[in-house]
Amino acid sequence: MLNIIKTLTKSIREFKKETILAPVLVTVEVVMECLIPLYMVTMLERIQQDNSIENILFWGGILLVMALVSLVFGMLAGRYAAKASAGFSRNLRTDIYASIQGFSFANIDKFSPSSLVTRMTTDVTNIQNAFMMIIRIAVRSPIMLVVSVVMAFTINWKIALVFLALVPVLGVGLFLIFRKVDPIFAKVFKKYDAMNESIQENIKGIRVVKSYVREDYEIKKFGKTAQDVRADFQRGEMIMALNSPLMQFAIWTAISIVCIFGSQLIVQSSGAELNEASLSSLIAYGAQIMSALMTLSMVMVMISIATSSSERVAEVLSEKSTLTNPENPVYEVPDGSVEFRDVSFKYSAKAERFALQDVNLTIKPGQTVGILGGTGSSKTSLVNLIPRLYDVSEGEVLVGGIDVRDYDLESLRNQVSVVLQKNVLFSGTIKENLRWGNPDATDEELVEACKRAQAHEFVSSFPDGYDTYIEQGGTNVSGGQKQRLCIARALLKKPKILILDDSTSAVDTKTDALIRQAFREELPDVTKFIIAQRVSSVEDADLIVIMDGGKVVATGTHEQLLAGNKIYQEVYYSQNRMGASAAELNDIRKSGAGAAEDGGSAEGGEE
Repeated sequence: MLNIIKTLTKSIREFKKETILAPVLVTVEVVMECLIPLYMVTMLERIQQDNSIENILFWGGILLVMALVSLVFGMLAGRYAAKASAGFSRNLRTDIYASIQGFSFANIDKFSPSSLVTRMTTDVTNIQNAFMMIIRIAVRSPIMLVVSVVMAFTINWKIALVFLALVPVLGVGLFLIFRKVDPIFAKVFKKYDAMNESIQENIKGIRVVKSYVREDYEIKKFGKTAQDVRADFQRGEMIMALNSPLMQFAIWTAISIVCIFGSQLIVQSSGAELNEASLSSLIAYGAQIMSALMTLSMVMVMISIATSSSERVAEVLSEKSTLTNPENPVYEVPDGSVEFRDVSFKYSAKAERFALQDVNLTIKPGQTVGILGGTGSSKTSLVNLIPRLYDVSEGEVLVGGIDVRDYDLESLRNQVSVVLQKNVLFSGTIKENLRWGNPDATDEELVEACKRAQAHEFVSSFPDGYDTYIEQGGTNVSGGQKQRLCIARALLKKPKILILDDSTSAVDTKTDALIRQAFREELPDVTKFIIAQRVSSVEDADLIVIMDGGKVVATGTHEQLLAGNKIYQEVYYSQNRMGASAAELNDIRKSGAGAAEDGGSAEGGEE
């Protein structure tokens, strides 16, 4: 827990002054508030001796000043506590977000998106509330409790013993309650993650839900998740509800005992040991003790809830990227050559099987490499190793003749443009989305990149052209348009290596051919990797790589593979049925199936 506190308190930073001032001001407020009942004893005694209007105004004026001082310090404490807690939560969210940006793909795989959203919203809010309680209420309540008990002892120690005996009884009760609810609150936040995941999944796939008329099913599924969260919170809050009646019963019992024995003492001693004014002050201190214990229990509730949230937030902040820069990194990428030397890779050290195994490839600068293979053959896993999105488990990947692990990460990735399988556009104009590739790109460079990606024509057809607003996720453009904009964005980086991961699947064959022609003629020095399902997308490549079961089973040009590789022949003739007879195709399939059985299947869940 100490490590968690150290991790979280780093986010206080510029709000240290407010964090310190709030409890200091609260201390002054509480001390003044606790002195008032004691002062009232003196005031009432002096007024009894001299009940003139001047004397009453004098002693009443002092009481009013004490109350105003307590009020002013309380208001200032509240202001500084609010500023400190709000600033702390802002820094905490910023730090979490910054930490996520530094994650490698392996780190990201560890946390679900819904869990990260919950941690940045609900969990940080819980921590913020607890933090404000700690620097204000958690300081106020113990001080008020101790000072009130001490003041009660200065009035009459015999009667004050009643309050002192009360504290350990309530402490044991509170301990048992919080010990019971803590595991419940720890479990409920995992269910929050599941609920957020359900919302995220539904909103993302709302078109599918509506097209299959599954609204009622989704409502019932979400209702079940929400019911699980409600049930756990209800259990926790029902147990927590015992807190208030327990304390009120104990405090009012103590005050009743004080009244009974105090009255007897006044009568028996004729006011010598205790008078009416002193008894009134004891009752006031009893009320303050009750108030302190009530607010302290509220703080304990918030701390109990925030403890689980703190662990989850600290887990993200403490997570270290699995990819780090070497001590003396290389900042210049000489060229776009790529070499895989005895590369094997698995997504987790605990995984039983490799996603890639014994891969050896040599690609020269400026070559176009086509990669073909079935689903699960680890095509994406292969190209992810080039910009070092993951590190190899065995062997090495070289770019420009240098191991990718020796490069500065930013320098390497600036020279490798990747258009991933899942094309993502962000909310903003087309210009703003394109400039993700190069923030300093001129309008002319944007147009040139879009022409190469065959996007300029449809962008120009929009009323606002390149200033057209793209909705979140690119929902107001078609799949093919989205792909072409993402390709243009990648080209703006002016990379030495360009990777297209099935990035033309949504465009027609004519547009696909025009894009490849533009690459061939206008980007001759850029090494291009094209993962595709269509043979036509890679048949003019300098080298075609056939993958199966995480292994490279064949390499060569279109002509070489068509002449001698059964898997390539099957794919080619299945997509060009007019070029083979039924008997030929049947023979190819039999041979191809036998070759595929030798490869096995890849692990890792990616192509």
